[in-house]
Amino acid sequence: MILRASRALAALGLLGAAVAGTGPAAHADDDKVLFTVSDPRITESSGLAVSRRHPGVVYTHNDSGGVAQVFALGPDGSTKAVLTLGGANARDWEGMAVGRDEKGRPAIYVADIGDNMGGAWPYVTVYRIPEPAQLSSQTIRATAFRLKYEDGPRNAETVMINPRTNRLYVASKLFSGAVYAAPAKLRTSGFNKLRKVADAPAIATDGAYAPDGRSLVIRTYFGARTYAVKPNGDPGESLSSVGLPAQEQGESITYSADGKSLLAGSEGQNQPVHQVPLSEDALPSPQPKPQAAGEKGVDEGGNADEGRRDASGARVGLFLAVAIAAVVGYGLVRRRS
Repeated sequence: MILRASRALAALGLLGAAVAGTGPAAHADDDKVLFTVSDPRITESSGLAVSRRHPGVVYTHNDSGGVAQVFALGPDGSTKAVLTLGGANARDWEGMAVGRDEKGRPAIYVADIGDNMGGAWPYVTVYRIPEPAQLSSQTIRATAFRLKYEDGPRNAETVMINPRTNRLYVASKLFSGAVYAAPAKLRTSGFNKLRKVADAPAIATDGAYAPDGRSLVIRTYFGARTYAVKPNGDPGESLSSVGLPAQEQGESITYSADGKSLLAGSEGQNQPVHQVPLSEDALPSPQPKPQAAGEKGVDEGGNADEGRRDASGARVGLFLAVAIAAVVGYGLVRRRS
């Protein structure tokens, strides 16, 4: 039986706490279970996105090998509607975001960007459907956008859309993590080139832009980190680490509608979605703040799991090495469900 990465990390003593200094227990008194995903069809929730048209509704989807469907969850976690993406394939869906279409209407983007072989697929695909005005189960024809990385294929689980520019970003996974920007306007013919614009933390499993577009978050299995946004809309300097509660396999994150907290989900059946409030230092300042000497942002190698550094550097390094080895082993043997 394949041991899931998060369980291996739990056996290592919740490495996130050791490395970040603000690990899973950091918000124990503040975070709460927003709801529990109760639909038995949702077994591998790999993405979360808050609806723009329907207050209290959160969208999610399964990971891979299933039907091309998006589930609309109500405030109690029950399924209010199932949106089937006509003409789409669910090879390895790993993330989602709500943006706009070419006419400025709310739209749901689902990213088929997983590649467990680390480069086996010459291109990846992002599907878009309009967010329906009436929330009911239905089939909606999907628009497909094919994307290629400028520096070759790679595995990824993070897709983000800047709400100000509507530009799409993908963050790759494992060691050489990077954030890639898609063209300002996606085209349906040919391929859309993804160009590297920033570094990303290792083992990035999801991310999202804040509703106001002034900050973003990238999570890993161990924790999360928020970043400011540059004037051009790309990821900028690191703001703060954010402790996340222990989860079976934490692969999804998004902002609440008001941007004051994060929603963090996990793969597995009957999994809770946690609401984690953000502290002031995790939010952008009113004016761009100068970067302190030696401070690393996402574009300079900042790590989502750094947080406040432990004085025992050797111990932290050992824990990190063992954890990365566990995750790499997991990535090599993980089979598609």
